[in-house]
Amino acid sequence: MSRTRSRTFAVDQACADAVDLARAAAEQIARAGEVGEHLGFVSEAERVVTHYFACLDRAYSGWRWAITVARASRARNVTVSETVLLPGTGALMPPAWVPWSERLLPGDLGVGDLLPTSDDDDRLAPGFTQTDDDPDHQMLFEYGLGRARVLSAIGRDRAVHRWHAGESGPHTPIAHAAPAQCSTCGFYWPLAGSLRLGFGVCANEFAPDDGKVVAADHGCGAHSEAAVVQGGGEAATPILDDLGYDLMDDGAPAVGSVPDEEDSEPLGHA
Repeated sequence: MSRTRSRTFAVDQACADAVDLARAAAEQIARAGEVGEHLGFVSEAERVVTHYFACLDRAYSGWRWAITVARASRARNVTVSETVLLPGTGALMPPAWVPWSERLLPGDLGVGDLLPTSDDDDRLAPGFTQTDDDPDHQMLFEYGLGRARVLSAIGRDRAVHRWHAGESGPHTPIAHAAPAQCSTCGFYWPLAGSLRLGFGVCANEFAPDDGKVVAADHGCGAHSEAAVVQGGGEAATPILDDLGYDLMDDGAPAVGSVPDEEDSEPLGHA
């Protein structure tokens, strides 16, 4: 294997001396006072030289104007070939561009917006791969009424993890303070299919998760048996004050006290 050799070109003196021509070209595309000192030149090809000038625009710190000049074969005049603003060493650079599909967040989709799904989205699988307990699925597929793509195993696992770790999962303050889990609530409507044991939909209009998918071990104060659950607990232990006392009137025996022997009459006397 032969090594790749970079070809070096001899500097064309006429192009190298065209500093004023290059500066004038830079000043035509820049605003007044933004073209700084000449930083040098680089021979790009035969009779092609690029001159660099400092950029004084504060928004482009570390950038430089690159003006490429060229001379035709056997010609005396040098002409401008290209003008561009390029970053230099330590230049202030914008953050890396991220595609819109990766910048999109839940809740960004508004009314009338379209969110196309790529053909290779791993959350989806072809519709004929769906396997469930629906007896009408085969008939719908034969009549062309089936879905073109369905949720894949990867998409299902991501949804399960997202729902269980979200606000409708078991690890939220409202779930910790709930009297019981959603799985024992009468307003809990289990999902069909393989997610039936773990998730359902809340059908209580007074619950904060009404109409939302909730985990079976989620919960809130609007549980259908909240009163029964709360009343079935152990009674609270009564608080006894064993440090206080009641003052009694002088000479009046306390209720339940035994009289003295001198004041009591013998038994059997009239």
